[in-house]
Amino acid sequence: MKEKNLQNSIFRSGFVAVIGSPNVGKSTLINALVGQNVAVVSPRPQTTRVRQLGILTRDDAQLVFIDTPGLHAPRNLLGKCLNQIARDTIGEADVILWLVDVSQSPSDEDHFIITQLQSIKFKAELILVLNKKDLLTSDLDEVVKQYQYLYPISEHIAISALYKDGLNELVEMLIHHLPEGEAYYPSDQVTDLYERNISADLIRAAALILLRDEVPHSLAVHIKEYSERESGLVYIRATLYTEKDSQKGIVIGQKGSMLKKIGSLARQSIEEMIERQGYLDLHVSVMKNWRDNPSQLRRMGYTVKEV
Repeated sequence: MKEKNLQNSIFRSGFVAVIGSPNVGKSTLINALVGQNVAVVSPRPQTTRVRQLGILTRDDAQLVFIDTPGLHAPRNLLGKCLNQIARDTIGEADVILWLVDVSQSPSDEDHFIITQLQSIKFKAELILVLNKKDLLTSDLDEVVKQYQYLYPISEHIAISALYKDGLNELVEMLIHHLPEGEAYYPSDQVTDLYERNISADLIRAAALILLRDEVPHSLAVHIKEYSERESGLVYIRATLYTEKDSQKGIVIGQKGSMLKKIGSLARQSIEEMIERQGYLDLHVSVMKNWRDNPSQLRRMGYTVKEV
């Protein structure tokens, strides 16, 4: 239910689906727009595995950004589930923000996104947002033509999410396409996920940063306990799942050294989020082939459809 708007002037509100290839900067952009770290950022692609909201409320509008998993050619059932999350989001949005890396030519993932867009019936306005303009070395108009050749786009804007360049102009462009209406969420709310959920993502992000290439995408994190003790300390017990025994050894490391590093890095991020002291109790277990197992995917919180 929408929250009642007390302003007399026109108020606009709606949902903005942020799509793009993995690791193009979707989470970085949403964090910059909202003004807080509500979406997990890591240098590894496919960090985002859930649909998360980033909510920006102004006196004249409320923009609900939906951070989606990066659309990609799936290699397993998990990949198909992630693509379905993104496809569902596109179909529900009032505006679609297609984020691309302006410093590079359209990638194979960008071509895949176009095939997905062509197969989805959507009425929302599609805006091309060319990120990382600080790295642009060629003519912007020529880069835009490459993307317009893939898909007809009437509006585009170049920004730098990292340096927050062009974001005010982007917000104004998005608001222009939102319908008139009251706010969906309270003005002080910036996301729809609880600290427990975000903690799982922060633990996984720490692992993505520290682990070798053969482990990250087969890694899942499940929070078993999230509780606040009388001292004010937040106790978090979590299990990191791998698909192979050999991967479990890599995650643990010699005498537990890697797991300690993951815990230390994750705890710093979690304490920044919760603004109080936290204690991580991390364990590692093997869940063979969980990315292709419907029951295990449901156990990890994914909605498995006929995809």
